[in-house]
Amino acid sequence: VQLQASGGGLVQAGGSLRLSCAASGSISSIDAMAWYRQAPGKQRRFVAAITSGDTTNYTDSVKGRFTISRDNAKNTVYLQMNSLKAEDTAVYYCNVYIDLQGYWGQGTLVTVSS
Repeated sequence: VQLQASGGGLVQAGGSLRLSCAASGSISSIDAMAWYRQAPGKQRRFVAAITSGDTTNYTDSVKGRFTISRDNAKNTVYLQMNSLKAEDTAVYYCNVYIDLQGYWGQGTLVTVSS
């Protein structure tokens, strides 16, 4: 199983980006899918998650700005990020539970210039 994250980049404050994370390989079922981020010099922290039943959860700092979604046919989770702030700058990692085991993507860098 592999997770391929993409969509990061450099954006001005107030702008938007859409991250994607696609799972591939031998997959029977995908449960929860989530995004975490790690800012320079800080620990990796939870950003958002979506269950197999499409229940979503967000950390307070991104509520109303970020939207997590999934496409089960494509084994892909997305993170739409709007109204980006400088403090959103981080490496974003997807985390996906596949066949009861958690997997991490390789990370994609988001840089927000103020």
